[in-house]
Formats: sequence, structure tokens, C-alpha cells
Amino acid sequence: QGQLMESGGGSVQVGGSLRLSCSRDGYEFKNICVAWFRQAPGKEREGVAAIATEFDLTYYGDSVKGRFTISHDNAANTVDLQMDSLKREDTGIYYCTVARACGTWRHMRLSNQYWGQGTQVTVSS
Repeated sequence: QGQLMESGGGSVQVGGSLRLSCSRDGYEFKNICVAWFRQAPGKEREGVAAIATEFDLTYYGDSVKGRFTISHDNAANTVDLQMDSLKREDTGIYYCTVARACGTWRHMRLSNQYWGQGTQVTVSS
């Protein structure tokens, strides 16, 4: 399946922006679902954004709608997550994952087999 790798995490102040990238070693993000999840300490892993790359259909968690944008860069073979107007509650480890199709957040969280190692995002005031 190719190892998934996240990059671009870091520390930022409230209201700032970060851009995360997910790459896949040796494989294209072609006709699949790529999703970003995040996990804060003591909390369940939460679906953030997903993209079905065949038609670039996008889906967002309620807490990030209007602030985050997921996109597929064909040339770079990455799926990127642009995060704007960051809040403290956006802090967590961000993971990318792939599946044949985008399902519910719960279904993807429980059934997706391929996950990256994660990248830390810390938002502070």
C-alpha cells in the first residue's frame, strides 16, 4: 500500500495557519479516499477532512468547516490540509489515512488499516 507520511506540523499562535502534507511512498493517491484525523490527549481520534480523489469531493468535520481546506496535489502526489484561523482546540496529533472510499468518520476510524505516524500541531494563545 505504501507508507503514509505526514509533514508540516508545528507550533502556532491562536488565529495562525499551518499546512500539513500527506505523502505516500511509491504510490499515487489515485481513485481513493484520503482523510485527515486528529487526536488530542485523552480524546478519541476525530475525523477532520477527507477527499475522494477521483472527483476531488471533499468532506469536513463540523468543528473545522470554513477554516480548513483539503486538497490533492497531483504533481507532488500529496494530499494537503490548509489550516487557517487555528484555535487552541485544534491542538493534537494529525494523522492521514487512506481507504477505498470515504465512509463515515466512525467507519474510517475503526476500519482503516493504513495510517501515518502523525504530526504534532500545537496551538497556543
